[in-house]
Amino acid sequence: MVSWLGEPPTHAALPALEAVGVRHAFTTRQQGSFDAVSAPAGPFGHGRRWPALAALDIDPPIVRYAHQVHGVVCLDADAVAGGLVGTGDALFTRQRGRPLAIFTADCVPLIVADAAGSILGMAHAGWRGTVQGIAERLVAALVERAGARADRLTAAIGPSIGPCCYEVDEPVVGPLRAAYPSTWDRWVRPVAPDRPGRWWLDLWTANADQLVAAGVPRQAILSPNLCTGCRQDRFFSYRKEGLAGRLATFAALA
Repeated sequence: MVSWLGEPPTHAALPALEAVGVRHAFTTRQQGSFDAVSAPAGPFGHGRRWPALAALDIDPPIVRYAHQVHGVVCLDADAVAGGLVGTGDALFTRQRGRPLAIFTADCVPLIVADAAGSILGMAHAGWRGTVQGIAERLVAALVERAGARADRLTAAIGPSIGPCCYEVDEPVVGPLRAAYPSTWDRWVRPVAPDRPGRWWLDLWTANADQLVAAGVPRQAILSPNLCTGCRQDRFFSYRKEGLAGRLATFAALA
């Protein structure tokens, strides 16, 4: 289900996502850390080599990305020639070969594509974005603003902190319970009987359920269950390490 590419692996890909025409890469810590989008030279720096981008035959200046703020704004990436599109947590394009990027260090990177309709979207879904329904907002933007068909969408949930490692408390679970009263309990489980008020949060299932609620066929959602907390040999994890580095997810339609 997952292909590791490079030696040592600098990025991973999902063959099933490639098969529907979405070229993509989930970078690893062996790729190196990306800078903040606000850095003077942007996230890619000056003259640095990025094997994942080279493997996709993508030149860094044409990659579109956002200043991510844990919100739900979906940006039209076709409005700029490349680089920073604006402030938001989701992007979409109607152009084949136009690469998008999301930067993470535990949050969920989402790729959603209507390859037949030449429409691609990506989102950054942390717990705040999940509470606000970023996955559903992205699908709505793809359908209403870009012309996608929800029943043709394929989605992928990239490397992120899993329910095995993401321990949260009432300030997280309370807003989730309020926003999704009928489904929130599918997404959490108690840490231990002697630790009341602590839960393991499953962002993978939460975002998959939101995608389905928005019209994405469940069988078209790819979730390789790659946990950034468990796999510190491969990924950076803010929860486990602090700000040790940033990962990137790149995608473009073939």
